[in-house]
Formats: sequence, C-alpha cells, structure tokens
Amino acid sequence: MNARPRGRFRGRRVSWLRVAASTLAGLALVAAGVAAVAPPISLPPMGTPVDQRWYAGYYDVTLDQGTELADDELATAPGGAVLAFVVAADDTDCTPTWGKAYTLDDAATRFDLDRRVERMRREGHPVMISFGGAINTDLAVACATSVETAKAYGSVIDRYGVDTIDLDIEAKTLADRSSWDRRARAIARLQQARPADDPLSVWLTLPVGPDGLTRHGIDLIAGMLRAGVQVAGVNAMTMNYGIREPNNLVEISERALDATASQLRDVWKDADLDLPPGGVTELMGATPMIGLNDVPSEVFTLDDARALTAFASDRGLARLSMWSINRDHTCGPNHPFTGTVSTQCSGVDQGDESFADVLSNGYLGRAEDAVPEADSPVIEDDPKTSPYPIWNSTAFYSRGVKVVWHGSVYVAKWWNQGGTPPDDPMLDTSASAWSYIGPVLASDQPFRLPQLPAGTYPEWDAATLYNQGDRVMLDGTGYEAKWWSRGQRPDRSILDHDYSPWTPIEGTAGEDVAGVGTSASG
Repeated sequence: MNARPRGRFRGRRVSWLRVAASTLAGLALVAAGVAAVAPPISLPPMGTPVDQRWYAGYYDVTLDQGTELADDELATAPGGAVLAFVVAADDTDCTPTWGKAYTLDDAATRFDLDRRVERMRREGHPVMISFGGAINTDLAVACATSVETAKAYGSVIDRYGVDTIDLDIEAKTLADRSSWDRRARAIARLQQARPADDPLSVWLTLPVGPDGLTRHGIDLIAGMLRAGVQVAGVNAMTMNYGIREPNNLVEISERALDATASQLRDVWKDADLDLPPGGVTELMGATPMIGLNDVPSEVFTLDDARALTAFASDRGLARLSMWSINRDHTCGPNHPFTGTVSTQCSGVDQGDESFADVLSNGYLGRAEDAVPEADSPVIEDDPKTSPYPIWNSTAFYSRGVKVVWHGSVYVAKWWNQGGTPPDDPMLDTSASAWSYIGPVLASDQPFRLPQLPAGTYPEWDAATLYNQGDRVMLDGTGYEAKWWSRGQRPDRSILDHDYSPWTPIEGTAGEDVAGVGTSASG
C-alpha cells in the first residue's frame, strides 16, 4: 500500500547523498562561525630548534698522560668537549688549576692542552670549560671576593678563548651558600664586560633526583638570576640517584627531567623572565654517567643511551653530555670486574659502539664550520722560534718525542728514523709513526736545551771511553752515561731515548728534556 508523503518535504524523496552533503556544509558553517569569535589555537613549544641542539662530552683533564697522544680521544670524539675541572689550588688559594693536579702552564707543557684546544677550534669542535666538580675546592669558595673570583674565572676563559663555560656545582660546594653571591656577582661581572657580539654563555650543572632539582639547586639558580646572570641553561646530572635495587635508569631520568622542567618554569616565572621561544627545554641539558655509575646497582647501557637520546630529542632538550670521554670504551681483559668504577673505561661491553656516537645523534647542530687545512699555506718552520725541534728525515726519534713540521706539532707513536714526513697525506693514521697534536701557537716559547754553568762537568771528547754514571757537557748541556761508549755524541739522546748511551741532565727548573717539552704556552 502506497501512502502520500507527509511533512515539509511532501512529494520529495530523501537523498542520503544530499543529506550528507548538506550536513558537511552545515558543519563547515559552524566551524567558520566559531573561528570568527574564538582565538586561534596556539601550538605548544617544540623545544630547541634541531640545528641548535648540541652535544659535548666531559673530558677529565687530570687523567691526561702527556705522551699517550696517539689517536687522541679529545680531538677525535664527535661533537665538542667540556674540559673538567678547573678548581682552586687550595682551600684558600684562588689560583686556577686542573683538579689541583696541574697548573694551567703545567697542562700546556706536559700534554699540550692549549694546542689541542686550538686544534679542536680549528676543526669545528666546540670547547667549553667546566669549573667545580664533586671534589676539591671551587674557586668561588677559595676566592675572598667576587672581584678575585671574576679574575680567576676570567684568566681561564681568556687563556682558552672559550665563549661557553659550565659551572658544575654539587656536593659540599652546592651546600656552601656563603659562596653563592661571590660566584653570581663574578659571573655577572664577566658577562657585562663582554662585547655584545661575543657574549659569554653560562650553564649550571646541578644534581637531580627522581623528583628533580634539590632545594639548594633551585635556590642557587634563583640567586644567579637575581644577580643579573644570563643563564644559558641548566644541565641535569642524570646519574647516581642512590637507588639500591636495580631500576630502569632511563625511566627515572625521564621523570627527573620532566620534574626539572616544571621547576625551571616556576623559577623563571618568579624571576619575571620570559622562557625562550621553544619553551623551558631550550634551557635544559642532561648528562648521564655511562656504564657503571658510582652507585653499584645503577648501570647505564648503550640501549639506555639510545632511549635517553630519543627522549631528549622528543622533548627538545638543548644539550646532551656524558661523563666521560675518558671512559667511553670497554675495559681491557686485564681489568677484572670488581664492581669498582674505573675512570678510564665504562665497565660495560660496548662492542664496536661508543656512547658518544649514540648520544650525539641529532645533537651536532652547534658545531662551527672547520677551517679547511687544504686552503692554508705551507708554513716554513724556523728553528729559532719553534717550540720543538724541526723534524729531520735523518734523525732518530723515540716514542713520545715531539717535533714541529709545517707549523704543526706531532708526537712519535713509536721509535722511528727516516720514513715519510709527519704530515704525509697518503699514510693511514695507523701506518704513520706520527700523531698530530695541534698547531704551533703564537704564545709558544722557543725550544731550548737546559744549560748548566760552565765547568760543571768535563767537556765531552769523542776519543774518551765513558762508563755508566760518567757526566759530561756538550754545548752547555749536561749528560750522564747510561752504559759505556766511545764516540757517541750525547746530544743524540735529546730525540733518541732508546739507543743513545746518554741521557740529558736537567738544568733550569721545569724543563722537560725527556719529552723534548721545554716550550710553554700562554
């Protein structure tokens, strides 16, 4: 039975396609109306721009061994390096030192630190200096006034030519509130003295727990801001949480970083300061301790490094670091697992991987362009001004001896004589007897042999038979016989420590004849 249609659309059949079309049109009109009266939706901050994210591993300068410079970890690691730690010479001595083990001059003479820093700069690897650390006396604690503190900091910054510093404030130093004002005013003074086109970036490295920064850490940051310090960022030490039972370090670190982000938002708000365009994570970094941590139950693996890097990238953290470049390899077979953390290996099996490669993935955006060495003119070396002897194809060289060739300093990896020049581009690194350290510096002092007062010992005579322990002089330099010889010139021992029957006698204090290291930078 057919019934007549009723209603508004009497006599018309319903088209579901038309219904759908009209419904969509209606929704579009509603949306347009809402857009006309509602503000546009703002997207959340995306963190640090990818091309500004950077990685730099910490490098413990106090572990440097001078002659062990072949395949230099500092120069070949990806990204940049944070050189650690500059501290006071003593509890009341405001002189900057490397971990109280070396003065700045010692570091230049013993293992060419100034030269290696300049090499990194020329090759496009950012370098920053870290002051403080968990042990020894912080400069802000030892120095009596903010002016003295600023002078101490400034001498280090000027010497190494850095534009970024790291203040590692932890343990007893973090609890020493009496030093906070001196440090803050000193840093503010240094920043104010810099030209506008060359600012000093200051990072605060602070310990965190699963719930973020400590009360001391929050208060210290707030004090820095009140003093007018332009804080570039806060680097969270995602390590050594003190958890006794094995736990997922990445999950704990993620929780700690999110909590730190919330705390920093509040600190910046309380200081009436705007956050960067990318949000609070533009002010944040993270530094895990690779491999075995100081807490036996905490072990940071390569898989943990991959997970933490992914988290940091997702949040848009500005910086990733690690402790430390010195530890970034598997321990050797002669180092039995004792549960004791080594300063020179990670304590976990890394295979062919490095933590630096993993953590720097996506964090190499801040490296500056390297200076192309191919475009640099060949430098004619001058023996009168060279910090080390000029390389000679006929001389004998022992392992650890340094030479200059074409404006660069090299160190012998093994005993050698003749062969190709140190800068031969056709030789693979493993095949060359020489390892590149860095360029000759304008501040280098000319190489000189130690001199003794005339007549201190008899003059060497080619016809005389000398026995072990005999001492002679040649051209003002003293030598002692290691075994009997006749006709063997003592000055060969300057470069050949292995087969020469003589060894130089030190003259002027501080001269390192054994390494042919009488130069000093700075």
